[in-house]
Amino acid sequence: MAERIFIGVAWPYANGPLHLGHIAGCYLAADIFARYHRMHGNDVLMVSGSDSHGTPITIRAEQEGITPLQVLEKYHAQFLDTWQKLGISFDLFTTTHTENHQRVVHDVFSALKERGYIYPGMMLLAYCPGCQRFLPDRYVEGACPHCGYQRARGDQCDACGRTLDPKDLVSPRCILSGGTPEFRESEHFFLKLSAFQEPLLQWTNQQNHWRANVRNFTRRYLEDGLKDRAITRDLSWGVPVPLEGYDDKRIYVWFEAVIGYLSAAIEWAQRQGQDNRWQDFWKDPNTRSYYFIGKDNIPFHTIIWPAMILGYGGLNLPYDVPANEFLSLEGRKFSTSQNWAVWVPDYLERFDPDPLRYVMSINMPESGDTDFSWGEFVRRNNEELVATYGNLVNRVLSFTYRNFDGAVPTPGPLSPADQAMLQSARGALAAIDQHIYQCRFKAGITQVFTLARETNQYLDSRAPWRAIRANKADAATSLWVAIAVINCLKVALAPYLPFTSQRLHEFLGLDGKVESEQWDFDSLVAAAAPGRKLRQPLPLFTKLEPSVAEEEAQRLGVKAG
Repeated sequence: MAERIFIGVAWPYANGPLHLGHIAGCYLAADIFARYHRMHGNDVLMVSGSDSHGTPITIRAEQEGITPLQVLEKYHAQFLDTWQKLGISFDLFTTTHTENHQRVVHDVFSALKERGYIYPGMMLLAYCPGCQRFLPDRYVEGACPHCGYQRARGDQCDACGRTLDPKDLVSPRCILSGGTPEFRESEHFFLKLSAFQEPLLQWTNQQNHWRANVRNFTRRYLEDGLKDRAITRDLSWGVPVPLEGYDDKRIYVWFEAVIGYLSAAIEWAQRQGQDNRWQDFWKDPNTRSYYFIGKDNIPFHTIIWPAMILGYGGLNLPYDVPANEFLSLEGRKFSTSQNWAVWVPDYLERFDPDPLRYVMSINMPESGDTDFSWGEFVRRNNEELVATYGNLVNRVLSFTYRNFDGAVPTPGPLSPADQAMLQSARGALAAIDQHIYQCRFKAGITQVFTLARETNQYLDSRAPWRAIRANKADAATSLWVAIAVINCLKVALAPYLPFTSQRLHEFLGLDGKVESEQWDFDSLVAAAAPGRKLRQPLPLFTKLEPSVAEEEAQRLGVKAG
């Protein structure tokens, strides 16, 4: 029976290009999951968009001397280009700067206010005498009161993940003037998070399928006690407050951005010409909602957004929040301010997308932080993509194409070794299926390459290139078995490596899109039909010289790892 799957993916600030840390954090995992479910015939909606109203955008605008809207338009266009080239298959990638989003935010705000979950109150806000303005939270830095990290922001500490208020910081400073801010009272609206502490704790304790890091972090956060949080700020860029007398205030980005998951679904439905279609993904209790994020966003998706949903009523809570840990670069944390990053647009100008998708998948930071190095990238490309999988495909298809009139050979009776190879492929396909279904993407692709290595060993033992001289029928049998297994590998890798999987699909003489293939062992073996014409095979991957790692590391100013 088909399932309905909603996939919400973290909204990147439209203040600069995407780097590898972003891809490893959530975007690749979400895409693998979406592609997998589409191949299973499930009803999938994957949405996200450019986070348009955060202070990172206004900071960038001030730095470049342009408007926030110009910053948004520039980087939103770049994001769309990156997704297309990297193969991140959003059903809709929009922005939070749309009339639809503002309307949905106002609806949620008004509903929560009517129910007593939003109320006005006074709060102390950072004011910089030098700048003569109230400071958005991200314009204030200081030491984290929880872990001591010296560059914690006024809204959150990147080191320990705690959400903060600027007045919590030790030795706060304005990032523009460097001066010490004063704290002045200002009237704002607050979300009554405290009202949801017990319901959220009970709900969290029932989520046994969550990753341990997500569940444990959320439970600790809730057990520490929820405090009401201000949801407006003294800003001019953002979603207006839907009340008279608050023209100089805007709804705070952390509150309105998560509503983007809902507004994006509504926008998608409108674009489909089916205005109520979004309700299938938000009101049907059988729909499973997954939120792919980095670990720094866990509290917003397991506490704040669920609290807002509970207060609003009638919408599905998250089913799973498979948050990844962090990716570092050559042993150091990514830093956009220090230009310590591999920018995805730069990568895509020089290399193919699938090798990056492979390395990010096999090294995905699912249960702990991982590191990217150019030396490791080149090694995995050459030893695993080229030598293990690419070589398997190329030697089987090229040899078959030359010796069997460019067609899939007709097998004879299967030997125990042939049958064992096919049974191994059947078991592997089922295991990969479960790994991806349960958001264990690293385990899934590891299983794929275990099967590829086993198939290489099978071929080495059967040696059809020797058998063909004495027993062509025996060679035909082992090559047919290998082609059947390669067809399974192709489908298992399609969510991970969509571009090369499509090319292999065509080399195998199959038409249409690889995504249309059934994830079913018997069907995939049947597709390796004897006599089916193959297309002229070419190498799937390009071997990289060791000098590539040295050149790329040199661009970063380090030696290749």
